[in-house]
Parts: sequence; C-alpha cells; structure tokens
Amino acid sequence: MSTATNFDLSAFTRATEARDADGQLAAYADDAELRTVDAAHGPSEPEVRRGRDAIGALLRDVCGRPMTHRVTDAVQDGDRVAFQVACRYDDGTRVLASTVARLRDGRIAEQTTVQAWDA
Repeated sequence: MSTATNFDLSAFTRATEARDADGQLAAYADDAELRTVDAAHGPSEPEVRRGRDAIGALLRDVCGRPMTHRVTDAVQDGDRVAFQVACRYDDGTRVLASTVARLRDGRIAEQTTVQAWDA
C-alpha cells in the first residue's frame, strides 16, 4: 500500500465543518469502504457502505441535516488518518464520531467510525 503524502487533511476538515458533502467525497477512493459502529450496528455487524455512490449518499444526507460539525484531534501518519467529529443538531442533540481510516494513493480506502448519540 502506498503512503498518503498527498492526502489533504486540512481540506477534508474544512469540507467536513462546512457540511460540504462533495468536498468530503473527493477524499474517498472509488472502491472505499466505510464501516459504522453505533447503538444500532454493533462491532459484530457494523453498517457497511461500499463505493463512492453509497458513501456520497450518506454524506449528502448528513450534510443536509440542521446541525454543526467540528473536527477535533485530527492526525495523519503515513497511510493512516484519525479524527473526531463533534456534531450538534439545532435541537441541542449531540453526536460524537471517532474515525480511523487507511489511505491509499492519497484517498480514504477503508474507514471505521464509532458514533454515540445523546439519548
């Protein structure tokens, strides 16, 4: 696997905080896989989205919601990137998502996100 020297973590962070689905989607490989673990999808059976079309649909849905996103603790080391996204809906509900991703050729190839919602 090649290193990810051309992955732009700052641009990805800006797109995430601006709720720019297309800007975020540009960071994903065509065959990327995104796994999500949460209260509805445990570690044994995470929700899995494969490919840019499926990931793009999720990003457009999330970015279309009335909420803010703040990226924290973003780090990159070679072909790995990790970050947290603190979200807040207009009604005050908060979500925290922690992500670790593997990069290939400067794009996200595999991503695992664990998210927790306010009750």
